[in-house]
Amino acid sequence: MSATRRPNVKMLACVIGGSAVVAMGALTIAISQEHGVPATVTSSGMSVGNTTTQETAPATPETTLAVPAVKATPFGGAGS
Repeated sequence: MSATRRPNVKMLACVIGGSAVVAMGALTIAISQEHGVPATVTSSGMSVGNTTTQETAPATPETTLAVPAVKATPFGGAGS
């Protein structure tokens, strides 16, 4: 009885898997056709606002070494 039933289960799994592949292909085609037309972008060119200022960078950095204002003790109080 088991020998007859096993091919039926394999066939059912094959049919379910095949139909899933066909459904994914149909869904892919439907989605790709929906977005097939490229969007048109219109631009009037780049403009700079009135509040924009241009500066040159300083020759040396303002801070050479960053040091915290307050140093906390490590977790558990050990160390310095």
